[in-house]
Amino acid sequence: MASRIIANDRFLHVAGQLAVAFCIFALPGSAHATNNCPWINEATVSGLLDGQAVGSFNQGLVGQPATCNFVFKTVGGVRMFRISVETVQNAHARVMGMTKACKQPSEVLPAIGNETYVCTTEHGKEAVAELVVGRVRDQVFTISISTTGKGNLMLSTQDLKSRISTASEQVSGNLF
Repeated sequence: MASRIIANDRFLHVAGQLAVAFCIFALPGSAHATNNCPWINEATVSGLLDGQAVGSFNQGLVGQPATCNFVFKTVGGVRMFRISVETVQNAHARVMGMTKACKQPSEVLPAIGNETYVCTTEHGKEAVAELVVGRVRDQVFTISISTTGKGNLMLSTQDLKSRISTASEQVSGNLF
């Protein structure tokens, strides 16, 4: 009887060690994040787009910007969020050149990066889009947020400006 109890105790001890090893080595690999965007995560973007956004990250090649793209599809349309970051020699000139994509005059976003501007790039019945162009030292970043839909955009220009301003605070903070 005593030898049976000792054998069961040994078995439980070994089984316990195996369970702990499994938890340490196998479970963390299955719990990693799906998106590796260094400036913002899917959960934050999902909150900005009011729905479950799916993201992708592209490191970019030498001389090309790194990008993060997020998409949230609804029955009536699509909401998109995009970030690009590149390192350039004359960052101020690059920022000024990029603001030419604005359909309306750009507004300064104070206290975000070294200089940051927001503007509307599209405003119509089926699409609304806002753009932020800014820099942190020699890094130029752009953030665009847009919503498309047939007759019901759900998010207005003011909504998008508010959301993109929040995102630009986080992105520029992560670039410092």
